[in-house]
Amino acid sequence: MKYVLMFAETAQYAEDFAAMTDAERQAAYDEVGRWFTDHAARITHHVHLKPAHTATTMRKVDGHAEVTDGPFVEGKEIVSGFVEIEVANLDEALVVARTWPACPIIEIRPADA
Repeated sequence: MKYVLMFAETAQYAEDFAAMTDAERQAAYDEVGRWFTDHAARITHHVHLKPAHTATTMRKVDGHAEVTDGPFVEGKEIVSGFVEIEVANLDEALVVARTWPACPIIEIRPADA
């Protein structure tokens, strides 16, 4: 079964990451790289998104489209990327998600094949 793990940053996480030294930041990237290596057999697709300020949002209102700059939802949590994994069930998806070393919020959602 396919699941999507969506990784979300908080404002505090972004501040803490920005305050890291270059060596600390590289260590964090290395840890994420190891996570991808450890789960490569389950990952079918992954994407790292550009920052939220680069987003464009389209809302369909009364039969026409309104386009604005910025993310869909203003909030303190911003989705920064996702992976699609192939696992047996939700329990296995949770095992994979629990080992994610970066963003503090992970939404796990079943996906159609």
